[in-house]
Amino acid sequence: MAYRVTFIRGDGIGPEIADVSKAVLDATGVAFDWDFQDAGVEMMEKEGTPLPTRTLESIRKNKIAMKAPITTPVGTGFRSCNVALRKEFDLYACVRPCKSYEGVRSRYRNIDLVIVRENTEDLYAGIEFQKGTKEADEVIQLCSKLSGKSIRPDSGISIKPISVSGTERIVKAAFEYARKYKRKKVTAVHKANIMKFSDGLFLEVAREVAKRYTDIQFEDRIVDNMCMQLVQVPELYDVLVLPNLYGDIISDLAAGLVGGLGVAPGANVGESGAIFEATHGSAPKYKGLNKVNPTALILSGMLMLRYLGEEQAADRLEKAVADVIREGKDVTYDLKENRKDPTAVGTREMGQAIIKKLKVKSEK
Repeated sequence: MAYRVTFIRGDGIGPEIADVSKAVLDATGVAFDWDFQDAGVEMMEKEGTPLPTRTLESIRKNKIAMKAPITTPVGTGFRSCNVALRKEFDLYACVRPCKSYEGVRSRYRNIDLVIVRENTEDLYAGIEFQKGTKEADEVIQLCSKLSGKSIRPDSGISIKPISVSGTERIVKAAFEYARKYKRKKVTAVHKANIMKFSDGLFLEVAREVAKRYTDIQFEDRIVDNMCMQLVQVPELYDVLVLPNLYGDIISDLAAGLVGGLGVAPGANVGESGAIFEATHGSAPKYKGLNKVNPTALILSGMLMLRYLGEEQAADRLEKAVADVIREGKDVTYDLKENRKDPTAVGTREMGQAIIKKLKVKSEK
């Protein structure tokens, strides 16, 4: 029976890499019944919302989705669709593997990290008060009354909630991932030396959860030190579990170690569903040019296959992608040693090269 999967084609370069990724996933031999839905800037212009109700209902019904990049306005406009979807479906675990593939230009080799980021709390909880509003003034006054510390009256305010329950489930998710995929160590990343009652709570709970997983090594690192460690000795680390904001930042750093966001997949997982997405943005300046690298979304499809229990298909897909990148012939410009290399192929052509590899493996 075919898997019914919502597919949001996004905007900017989204539709191009979505179409290629769909074709590649279909070529794995796993049967999919795709339910295509809309979201993003164009929907905001047409319908006054970036996330139409029909799109949300589709995900709610199917419980699994692929999502191509969606533009998030900087500073003004609607809040991130990505954040909204994670909150709507309580997709509390953002899993971002960062793995070296031979042929990808990078200063590092043999990187194999997994970032497990809490998705629903911390400074991304969306509890904010705009500068100069009555609400902001009330928060400033209340904080001054309760803490005895002053906040400048011209401040914008963001609240950073971290809970025992939210921390417990994300740390548990990191350990369960480590156990399932035979990883050796989980590192909790925090700033507990400064933020005693939020990050301090995260660390306290992480230590308690770790006691249940005696088969897996546990340690913790302060986030600024973790950044330095990943640049200097990334080979010492395995699975990292972090609060929301640090997870966002560290996952980009880790992606940089393996060649960039163009090869970094992502999964957002909850108790009753999951959304799989590339970690890069919508790059609207490249829209319609058949130029961008589709690898990140294709590898996100690989993560979806693993989530569905289709491990053999996932292995074949990852190997097909790795083979195409290693050979370096049918790859987009960013995967060439020289970005101006005239032999670089387009988005569709790279997808076809991966499909060809899959078909050869199926025939064998």
